[in-house]
Amino acid sequence: MELHKYFDKIVDESQFGKRLDQIITDWFPCYSRSQIQSWILDGLVKVNGIVIAKPKQKILNRVLVEIQATFKKQRHWEAQDIHLNIIYEDDDILIINKPRNLLVHPGVGNPNGTMLNALLHYFPPISAVPRAGIVHRLDKDTTGLMIVAKTIKAHIGLVYSILTKAILRKYEAIATGAIISGGTIEQPIARHTTKRKKMTVHPMGKPAVTHYRILERYRNHTRLNVWLETGRTHQIRVHIRYINHPLVGDPLYGGCVRPIKGASEIFNDILRRFDRQALHANFLRFHHPISNNEMEWCIPLPKDMIELVRVLQDDTKQYQNK
Repeated sequence: MELHKYFDKIVDESQFGKRLDQIITDWFPCYSRSQIQSWILDGLVKVNGIVIAKPKQKILNRVLVEIQATFKKQRHWEAQDIHLNIIYEDDDILIINKPRNLLVHPGVGNPNGTMLNALLHYFPPISAVPRAGIVHRLDKDTTGLMIVAKTIKAHIGLVYSILTKAILRKYEAIATGAIISGGTIEQPIARHTTKRKKMTVHPMGKPAVTHYRILERYRNHTRLNVWLETGRTHQIRVHIRYINHPLVGDPLYGGCVRPIKGASEIFNDILRRFDRQALHANFLRFHHPISNNEMEWCIPLPKDMIELVRVLQDDTKQYQNK
């Protein structure tokens, strides 16, 4: 079974001189180059109203590209009745506050129990949208805001917004150690050569840029506001670890938890029991993919991070009063 969708876009000056298939790939990176080339070869792409069946055709000026795309029906994923904390919904998008311990997308060894399975149950027509409308991810134990597209048109618009860095996502994080000041980490990230579940800073990796500023300092920890220019796997976790301040509770990049000298037993116990990376996507701002209205959300920390902040504040006050 095939699905058919139409969309169009004007080539801008920054793309002049590029091949037609490269331009369309730039617009829609969630679709493979081979799929895009097949659309062109099948006569499904027009440039200023004329069918262009040459993927390598260079575009030299501002033209209208029209695409009558065909999609093979996606592999079958099971719809499952899993609760979604939806904080906004309209005809085109969903905004979800993701909890900890929830995978976003099925993978090897995890075919079920994910946000994608939940979306298929909540809104069955989303099965026609690539990856059930998921345009970006959060790690399994990272909490916070996610955007989901309910339609193909909204999906295309959101993917393009991500590509052009038009979506601002901010995070709160709690790092180990005393960070002196805010800054920017610009280091390429690649998959670890031997530990395949991990990512690492590597000169041959993909470019990655992370900005951070200090929200609150504690005796041996720092609360951060973090935002990204790129969206690499585990980017915040890897970059903050790179500057030797891994996130509290991070099972992959944090190492073993050592008791803080002079801290209360309750404090050290809470720190020891915090068993996921202290990272929460708390802020989101973007233009709606259909109406173009600017939209913004800001949500509080989840309960486990609120408790962590409280004990860090108490420990710092006790230390300062000694």
